[in-house]
Formats: sequence, C-alpha cells, structure tokens
Amino acid sequence: MSERILMGFMLAMAAVVVWGRTLTVSLLGLSMFSMFLTAMYQLRHAPDVAMTEAALGVGLTTLVFLIAIRRTGEGGDD
Repeated sequence: MSERILMGFMLAMAAVVVWGRTLTVSLLGLSMFSMFLTAMYQLRHAPDVAMTEAALGVGLTTLVFLIAIRRTGEGGDD
C-alpha cells in the first residue's frame, strides 16, 4: 500500500518537473522525486542504494543544478 502512495507522489513530482513554470520549481520537483525514490529503495530493502540516491540525487545534483541556475539566470524560460 505504501509503495502505491509513493508511486503516486513520484508521478506528481514528475509532472512538476515537466510542467514547472520556472527552472527552480522544476529543480525542487526533481529533488522531491529523488527523495521519494530514496524511500522506495528503503521499502524494497536496499539501504545502500537508498543512501546513494539520497546523497547524489537529493543532495549533490540539486546543489549543482541550483548553482548553475543562479549563475546563468532563468532567462531561458520563454
């Protein structure tokens, strides 16, 4: 049951990533997607994969993209 709820949240975050109005909103959706994916890995009894996803997907990737957005600006959204 909880896996279906997580899948629903992941689907909602995928929609936020695709249809977000700004790059920052899409980035937050991507980060939340990774967080829900981390929980899914934990439910599937893969704690090593969950920790890697948390560190890279939620942490490092979000930080790198946020720095790139800040440095280039959001002028690409037309």
